[in-house]
This record gives sequence, structure tokens and C-alpha cells, in this order.
Amino acid sequence: MKKLRLFLGTIFIVLLVSGCLCPRGGDVIYQVSTIDALSEGVYDGEVTFDDLKKHGDFGIGTFNGLDGEMIGFDGEFYQIRVDGVAYPVPGSMMTPFSVVTFFDAEKTETIDDVMTLEDIKQHILNEVETENVFYAVKISGTFSYVKARSVPKQEKPYPRLIEAVKDQAIFEFYDTEGTIVGFWCPAYVGGINVSGFHLHFLTADKKAGGHLFDFVEKNVTVEIDETSEFYLVLPDSEDFYRISFSEDENPEINKIEKR
Repeated sequence: MKKLRLFLGTIFIVLLVSGCLCPRGGDVIYQVSTIDALSEGVYDGEVTFDDLKKHGDFGIGTFNGLDGEMIGFDGEFYQIRVDGVAYPVPGSMMTPFSVVTFFDAEKTETIDDVMTLEDIKQHILNEVETENVFYAVKISGTFSYVKARSVPKQEKPYPRLIEAVKDQAIFEFYDTEGTIVGFWCPAYVGGINVSGFHLHFLTADKKAGGHLFDFVEKNVTVEIDETSEFYLVLPDSEDFYRISFSEDENPEINKIEKR
């Protein structure tokens, strides 16, 4: 089966400049698979991290078998497994769902006021011009509290994501330094990605982290990278081809990713 690709944004400009649909750099969001496919249990990947790094040095995602949470920035990628430990990711590992870009902040701000995750989210949305394009977000500094999670590796036949996260491990960090990485995606891509914010956390010593649920910050720097270009690679697998997608997966995805 031939891979299907969807490129939203300045597709004709990319064709003229590069002669192909596949972007190799620049200000583009590059995504492997869809959040709805992950929700339905499509956990086998076809893209290695060696290939993924050609399209971004910053991002989030997961691994074959849903084996933990992925976070990457400054060109280094980490796997936070269910033990809470962050492991460097070898290039040969594969991903069933990832979102990456080459991060180049256009807005940078230091925040000294005590803010919660919801406060920071609203602050970012107040700073951007529109909620109808994509934003890569990096928040680094000192946090008085962080709550994160990871999910254990799944075995075939794979359960749906709503079942897999019932065995998630919760991690809490106090008075810690670290970096939060993720994306804001517009409402109209719900089903393709998580609409709104989707964020992961890594401690400053790069030893622990996870999918971010909550935090209270002490002093952080917020960096925002705006892009209107989005490139999607769909899975070339029987599991993906057999899925019967419902009309609206968003309520379930919000429950999984944002609780």
C-alpha cells in the first residue's frame, strides 16, 4: 500500500521550491499518524527517529506499543517509560504517533508571577494573533509543582487508548526545574491532533518527566513558534486501513489527554 500524505498550508510553494511534497526543513509541523488512529489502538509505527529528526528537532509523541511518552527539544529525544525514567531515544526506534518541527521562537517572554497551567495557557492565547494556526510552545524554568503521566507498553491485540490509560502511572514533582514542550492545534484539526494544547514535561537533569497534566510555576520563560504549514503522514498498515472512525472522537480524546 502506498503511504497517503496530506499537506495543509502553502503546498504549492513547497512544490515549486523543492519539487516534492515532503518538507525537509523550515517552519512546518510534521506529524506521523492521527490522534484518532492512536485512540483506536494503532500503536505500530513505520517511521524511525532517524527519519523523524529530518523533519524536526522539537516535539512530542509516543513509541511502538504505546511504550511511554516522547519529548524532544534542541535535537535530543527522550522516552519517559512507565517507571518515570527518561531514556535517550536511539535512531532505530519507531513511532506510531509523533508531532515535530524545527523550533524557532518568534515570541519570548519571562514570567515571574505564580501561574498555573490554565493561567499560562490563557496567557499564551492572549499573546498570539489568532487561534486558527499552529503554535509550537516551549516553557522552561522553575516549577513548584508538576503532575505528569506515562502509559505502560501494550501487547497485541492492542486495546483502545481509553483502556490503555487506565494503567497509567502518575508522577508528581515538587520544586523542580525543567522544560515543557508541545503544541497548540486549532479546533478544526480535532481528530487529526489534539485540539488546543498538548504538552509533555522533562526535568532539567533529563532523568524524568511525562505527559503533562498540571503545574504551578515559579519563574519560567515562554517561547512560541507560529506556523501555518502542516504535513501529515498516514500509517501504511492493515490496522489503520481497517479502522471505522466515529464522527466525533474529541470528547474521548479530551478525557484521555487533558484530565
